[in-house]
Amino acid sequence: MGAMVAPSSQRVPGLAPRPSAPLQVHLETAVVAAVGGAIFALLHIPLAWMIGAMVGTTALGWFRPTTVHNRGRPMAMMVLGTAFGMSFTGPVLGAVTSAAPWLALAGLLTLATGLLVARMFTRMAKVDARTGFFCGVPGGVIVMVVLAQEAGAQVAPVTLSQTMRVVTVVLTIPPILGLVAPHGEYGAYSAFATAVDWPGLIGLLAVAPLAAYPLMRLGFGNPWMFGPCLLNIAIAASGYGFTGMPSWLVSLAQIVMGATLGARLTKGFLMSSRGLLAASLLSSVVLVVVLSAMALLLAWAAGLPWPAVVLGMAPGGMPEMSLTAKALDLAVPLVLGFHLVRSLLSNVVVKPLYKLGVHWKLL
Repeated sequence: MGAMVAPSSQRVPGLAPRPSAPLQVHLETAVVAAVGGAIFALLHIPLAWMIGAMVGTTALGWFRPTTVHNRGRPMAMMVLGTAFGMSFTGPVLGAVTSAAPWLALAGLLTLATGLLVARMFTRMAKVDARTGFFCGVPGGVIVMVVLAQEAGAQVAPVTLSQTMRVVTVVLTIPPILGLVAPHGEYGAYSAFATAVDWPGLIGLLAVAPLAAYPLMRLGFGNPWMFGPCLLNIAIAASGYGFTGMPSWLVSLAQIVMGATLGARLTKGFLMSSRGLLAASLLSSVVLVVVLSAMALLLAWAAGLPWPAVVLGMAPGGMPEMSLTAKALDLAVPLVLGFHLVRSLLSNVVVKPLYKLGVHWKLL
């Protein structure tokens, strides 16, 4: 969900590996997450398996312990990265590449918009300006927490605010787009589905960790998704794509993603500071509204499909917004391109942006 990873010697509060839990806790969490996803799917809610799993796990966590195995999220990311990469055929990759200047502009605008809410966040949450900045900028949970840690900001408020931003976006944008966005009308950014070749798919998933490892060693963010995604982009764009991804496996990855997010939203986590929680929710709503308006203007100027640009500029995480695009058939490669570019820019732009905010007295 960001563009960096926390060094092993520098664990991030709220994101560090959880201590081992009894098998019963793992099973209860898994069953409730799966049931929640199934209920939401029966209700035809967009991004049902992820949102349902998140809601179910969060509700369970208020009464009983919840946990997701530390390897669950990386495995889900590898499945999603493999699936998303398969959609980048040669023509689709060409179409996304041709929009690269707009992707970069969108990334810069999205990060800069964080300055608009940072000052409001600082006052509402009663934190210092440095911490308020890293809470307000929508750069992703992990990247902003790690950058905040390096800058000497308070990590706990940043973790909470960035997590609540993803939750807010997941609970608002997918249902709205599910109602108003035209589905499946983005030919330049769509590829024909390929039948599942199980030996080939198993082989791709087996080499996924090898594709992720070099990026992890380089400190690249979310290597478990980016590595397999880049590998499969290369395969699909070369014209040698030989397998698809079964929808049930993507749904299973959604359940893991939702359960992982829901397991963070414990009662203690949410009730640790009501002022901070209120500031997180309000700033998230402001960002959603402002960035959606910007996205509509940018889509009109660039001639790009507006639902994909709205998802691409949404202040949520790349996996969540790409999953939304896939669930609603809204130009997955283009949405993924927006978030990939923003993730890369986060490492370069966030620190200078903070200095400019201080210099211009915007913080």
